[in-house]
Amino acid sequence: MALLVLEKKKKPDVTDYRRLLSSKGRAVSTAVEDMSQRADASQCGGVMVEFESDNIRDARAEKATRIPGSALIYLRGPKFLIYVSGALSMWGDRMWHFAISVFLIELYGRNLLLTAVFGLVVAGSVLMFGALIGDWVDRNPRNKVAHASLFVQNISVTICSIVLMLVFSYKQRIEQIWDGWLTVVCYTVVIVLADVANLASTALTIAIQRDWIVVITGYNRGHLAGMNATMRRIDQVTNILAPLAVGQVMTLASNVVGCGFILGWNLVSLIVEFFFLSRVYRIVPALSAKPPSVAVDQAYLLRIERKRLQGEGNVARPQALTEGNCNSSLHLKEITDLPLCFRRFRWLVSTCKDGWMAYYRQPVFLAGMGLAFLYTTVLGFDCITTGYAYTQGISGSLLSLLMGVSAITGLMGTVMFTRLRKAYGLVNTGIISSCLHLGCLLLCVCSVFAPGSPMDLSLLMPDITSNSSTALGGMTGQRQKHTYPTMGGSNQPLLPDRSSIHWTNNTVLFDNVPSGTAPESYISIILLFLGVITARIGLWSFDLTVTQLLQENICESERGVVNGVQSSMNYLMDLLHFIMVISAPQPQHFGILVIISVFFITTGHTMYFLYAHKAKRKRRLDT
Repeated sequence: MALLVLEKKKKPDVTDYRRLLSSKGRAVSTAVEDMSQRADASQCGGVMVEFESDNIRDARAEKATRIPGSALIYLRGPKFLIYVSGALSMWGDRMWHFAISVFLIELYGRNLLLTAVFGLVVAGSVLMFGALIGDWVDRNPRNKVAHASLFVQNISVTICSIVLMLVFSYKQRIEQIWDGWLTVVCYTVVIVLADVANLASTALTIAIQRDWIVVITGYNRGHLAGMNATMRRIDQVTNILAPLAVGQVMTLASNVVGCGFILGWNLVSLIVEFFFLSRVYRIVPALSAKPPSVAVDQAYLLRIERKRLQGEGNVARPQALTEGNCNSSLHLKEITDLPLCFRRFRWLVSTCKDGWMAYYRQPVFLAGMGLAFLYTTVLGFDCITTGYAYTQGISGSLLSLLMGVSAITGLMGTVMFTRLRKAYGLVNTGIISSCLHLGCLLLCVCSVFAPGSPMDLSLLMPDITSNSSTALGGMTGQRQKHTYPTMGGSNQPLLPDRSSIHWTNNTVLFDNVPSGTAPESYISIILLFLGVITARIGLWSFDLTVTQLLQENICESERGVVNGVQSSMNYLMDLLHFIMVISAPQPQHFGILVIISVFFITTGHTMYFLYAHKAKRKRRLDT
């Protein structure tokens, strides 16, 4: 017995070491363990289910039960700080996106040209620089990325608001300087600053919602799903309330006061978000553990060397740049002799190419592409759908009510996502959400052929014979009643004002509607919005599914660049739907746009079904 006791004293078990480390500094040991496990997960391309040890988790739960002020602990925790910071950022983004569109319309004489140019510049810049932004997020420490993005975004909006206040206050004087060219300069400055703010917002979204959240949850899939759903709920609420708030300020006061309100909000939000993100970075040690970045020139030269060796058929790994590697050094010397600006440009092009290739190599490539295809649609509460609703006799008050209902259904989608994921798994949740989304959109397809639909295919066929035109004349004349023709001069508003709508015995009655312009049937527009609103349940559940799949299956070293390319794909497909509208702008063409939108959405969900089939087959083979 004595010998056994001595042997136990000589060989203490692992728990004794952990207790010793805990007494000296539990935070250090936890950080080291997180680093090693996360590195293993990155190498194998997977994600650890739970990085926290049972002892730490049990101790934390016991402490929460002992302290009566556990709510205070939660309020000081990283999750709540991320929620508040995200809410402030989303609120500011929604206010700014709404206000800048209105400001540009007001500046250019109630014309949509500046708004269209701004939308094209924003989409094109994210499409071009999405991969570069993601690569920048990957190569730099997390706190520097978040702080720099936050600072650039808010300062850009602040300066842009100041310029807009000056333009609105001294517009007549500015138009007289330099023969009106100063006005063009002001417009250019506003659009450029707004675009820079959008790029910084994209970088901040990738850093916080695609990277920080994964680390904060300890790579726990259940906690990650909960945080993703909560962030999406915050986004849904701010998407409704933020434009309403700044719109009321602009309506009750003026555009100058609206600019001042946005300016003040961004300055206060900058300070609060900076403090909250800094605190989260301090209390979550795992955020500071990130693979060291490689110098720009060194990374580019290593990439060139790797491609050269692969081209020669050398299957060995490329060696590090050393003095002994004569052939490599000669080849690299030729590259380094190039001018610095040329080397930088080649590095930018190579980074973009490698980013898109990395996106293509991901196991969740089809799922990401499926999500991007869902952006090519007119079936959403954007300016296109609301403009069509106006032409069909729907007032602004009813549209705002329908937007509120759509926000509620979007929140229902986030709740459904968490429950389906827990019951059926993440991949099956995407399948169920896709089927629900497509099923609801069938109502939109039915609305195209329902009574009251203004669709007229003859407008797309100018070479139609006179007999066919005569045969279709009666039907066309009836359906043109659903549109509101523009009367008067060129300054006449395209969308005339609508009075309130009353619901009586399931029939919509309009007050003060001109004779001969009231729609004869509301079945089509009711089916359209019924499909759009109910489809948002499956849409947001599917969006959360793909978002978490990207978070779980992308290596930490490529998380930023892959999500940057995903943002570029989303903007690219969003551009396509604007091109569709430009090609068929009349309300009589909207039915065709609906059918094309459903086709793109079906294609996107088909891509996800293919991904789900491959993922399940791989899982069966592994088991």
